Amino acid sequence: MIDIKTAQELVLLHSSTITKIVEFKIENALDYVLALDVTSEIDMPPFRQSAMDGYAINKANHSTYSVVGEVKAGDNNNLLLKVGEAVRIFTGAPVPDTANAVVMQEKVTQDDSLINIDGEIQDNINIRPRGEQIKEGDIALVKGTVIKGSHIGFLASLGVTKISVYQKPSIAVIVTGNELVSPGKSLAFGEIYESNGVMLTAVLNELGYKNSSLIKVKDNYETTKKSLSEAIKNHDVVIVTGGVSVGDYDFVSKALKAIEVEEIFYKVKQKPGKPLFFGKKENVSIFGLPGNPAAALSCFYIYVYPLLKKSEGATTTNLQRIVIPMISNYTVQGNRAQFLKAKIEEDGVEILEGQSSAMIRAFGNANALVLIPENSTQIQKGENVKAILLPNK
Repeated sequence: MIDIKTAQELVLLHSSTITKIVEFKIENALDYVLALDVTSEIDMPPFRQSAMDGYAINKANHSTYSVVGEVKAGDNNNLLLKVGEAVRIFTGAPVPDTANAVVMQEKVTQDDSLINIDGEIQDNINIRPRGEQIKEGDIALVKGTVIKGSHIGFLASLGVTKISVYQKPSIAVIVTGNELVSPGKSLAFGEIYESNGVMLTAVLNELGYKNSSLIKVKDNYETTKKSLSEAIKNHDVVIVTGGVSVGDYDFVSKALKAIEVEEIFYKVKQKPGKPLFFGKKENVSIFGLPGNPAAALSCFYIYVYPLLKKSEGATTTNLQRIVIPMISNYTVQGNRAQFLKAKIEEDGVEILEGQSSAMIRAFGNANALVLIPENSTQIQKGENVKAILLPNK
């Protein structure tokens, strides 16, 4: 049995980046990792641009100006202004080359074709210079950037329509257990509804991993071996829930050995999720997650998520961690390191009720996991703890 830090390091050490590069339209590239730098082909803005509604002027040594025209956004006329002349201008409109300031309309009084300006005017005030945001030939986005909505907006403003990204991993989620019944069916005595597979595929979808398959397997050695072998053959990452322990009807470990999956580690000194398996076969990563749903989801965020991020080329793999004070006292149960479902509020973090590895309900209210070091007994109110921020919360 190994500690959490070692397990995390081993997962990343034995994971590999998918090198296949695909080209997507920018609107379809959300949450993909950029595989090649994007270079701007234009200055942005591409012309001197007004930052205000007001008047563009060619400065004179007096405060009264003659208004000789109007420029609105989208106009392409570059009016020639003499000293002492002005044009009415609107936000986003191109500023004439001969203008050297834009005066906001609140500082102007107008009388027919004349305006009077109140106060001193600085050179180039309220003018966005050409290329202020980015210049032609500069790198707009660097390789390794995870594409977000704001990036798509920025690229669109530069006229970019397609980008090269790393292909996301293909993922198989395998659930095992004779007692599992699909939601919607009637339960017989001793049966429970299958939730792990539904949960994990939903979380994967939420995180942008659309290419996942859900495979259900009964507790049978040959069936388990065949399902695992086919999943490994057809996917980049295989996630198994349940069946990784050493009970008479836990066939996953035996099947993995039979199909020659290399065991990197099995069992981690943590709660929940002690019976965690991680292995490799060629370039395929295989996780054996605990069958209890809260344990399975905790292990997913701590171990599977970083591997998925690395596999798609992301430079940042782990979920964000912060140090934050406890809102109230908490008595720790057990001596292993623990990942506790928690809620971050304005004044700190609160450990939620329902921490059993079999209970998933608290995850719905959680936006973080608090990591409690091993051999801790009591966490005091106001004491700083390490919190791992959950995504999409």
